Amino acid sequence: MVAEAEVVCQQNVPVLEVPFFGKGSNIEDVDEIVAISSPVSSSKFGQVNVAQSVSADLSTSQLDVKSLEKVPDPRIESTVLQFEPSIRSGSFADIGPRRYMEDEHIRIDDLSSNLGSHFKFPKPSAFFGVFDGHGGPEAAAYTRKNALRFFFEDVNFPQTSEVDDVFLEGVENSLRKSFLLADLALADDCTVNSSSGTTALTALIFGRVLMVANAGDCRGVLCRKGEAIDMSEDHRPIYPSERRRVEKLGGFIDDGYLNGVLSVSRALGDWDMKFPKGSSSPLIAEPEFRRVVLTEDDEFLIIGCDGIWDVMSSQHAVSLVHRGLQRHDDPEQCARDLVMEALRRNTFDNLTVIVVCFSAPDHQEQTSPRQRRLRCCSLSADALCSLRSFLDGISNR
Repeated sequence: MVAEAEVVCQQNVPVLEVPFFGKGSNIEDVDEIVAISSPVSSSKFGQVNVAQSVSADLSTSQLDVKSLEKVPDPRIESTVLQFEPSIRSGSFADIGPRRYMEDEHIRIDDLSSNLGSHFKFPKPSAFFGVFDGHGGPEAAAYTRKNALRFFFEDVNFPQTSEVDDVFLEGVENSLRKSFLLADLALADDCTVNSSSGTTALTALIFGRVLMVANAGDCRGVLCRKGEAIDMSEDHRPIYPSERRRVEKLGGFIDDGYLNGVLSVSRALGDWDMKFPKGSSSPLIAEPEFRRVVLTEDDEFLIIGCDGIWDVMSSQHAVSLVHRGLQRHDDPEQCARDLVMEALRRNTFDNLTVIVVCFSAPDHQEQTSPRQRRLRCCSLSADALCSLRSFLDGISNR
């Protein structure tokens, strides 16, 4: 039986119920974040369906290839083995000063329950995504609507109850295929304008492993003991590695814009700017990956569109959420606070934020200001006598 997931949206973002489709150890501890880049597939796709897969013949000319570094750290071994994330999240979206809302997002705190018995994942498992559209809302809306099909059904997503290196490699390969399948599906769907595109950032949590995949300028930021750790790199045409890749493939940068048009160098859709399917293009949908093993020092993850990061640093956002969670322990309120702060700082874009906490709710009773004012205090005998004399003196005047 097919289960349904909750896709949470806020202001100006329609709520969508997404159907889920089913089919049918020893992790090396990594204390530092590892960036992984892989080549883009040059295979030609037709209509996206379950039987399709991305060709293994990858063109190394389409992006810089970085090897996967594995850095075991015995100091955190015991902490990592004992820690198990308790996933809860909140989100908020606002149209901002724009005329139209082009952002979309999805959050699923319990992926195993939502996908049903046909999928077998390590616990806990969760899935989050932010899609920042441009050139119209069609591409972002289409990607969100079909996200679970692209990311889990069509790519033969690996299944296991244990997290190990083989599983994680399979997850990365599946995510890479998902981004490319979504990109090609946007080219084939007649309801999506060829000038419409979207950046995409997804975060998957399996057991103690957090994996972020990004194409574009959305950003994921991890809070570790109050410090901000970027889990993605903004794909801007002006950045040296992206500029080299773009120019090598025949593109150019004009005033910071790819081919004088687009402010990002990676995105889904935008097929009026891409070469025919199967050809190398300066604008690509290939994601980059970063993953980390979570420990008890890791407090939360922020996922946001560039409307947030245009006006505040990663550390400022982390500090704001950190203080908010200490006050009220509500990730939804923290997401709203981030959006309000960006508006206060005069952002010029749509705004979408997801805050993902890794710990269970703090059930300590919060004392209200009125309760604090009514608290009793004890006085010494001498102080009571002095107070009584003072009050008697007032009454005798």
